[in-house]
Amino acid sequence: MKELRTAAEALERLSHNQDALRAAVEELAKWVGDRGAATVVDNVNGALATLDDNIDAVRSGIAELVAASVKP
Repeated sequence: MKELRTAAEALERLSHNQDALRAAVEELAKWVGDRGAATVVDNVNGALATLDDNIDAVRSGIAELVAASVKP
């Protein structure tokens, strides 16, 4: 079960990295949008929406791995 916990911890860190990258990309998109590149901002927002669509499934999978790793 230690392997499951290790996998869950690695995925949790990747999830945190995803959140950090999302925040950075949002800042860059705002900066680009302020300079008039609306099409670029629309494309970025589409990509960010994909992250939003998938994050619940990622977190759920992590939770399942954690739960499985603590079962006797």
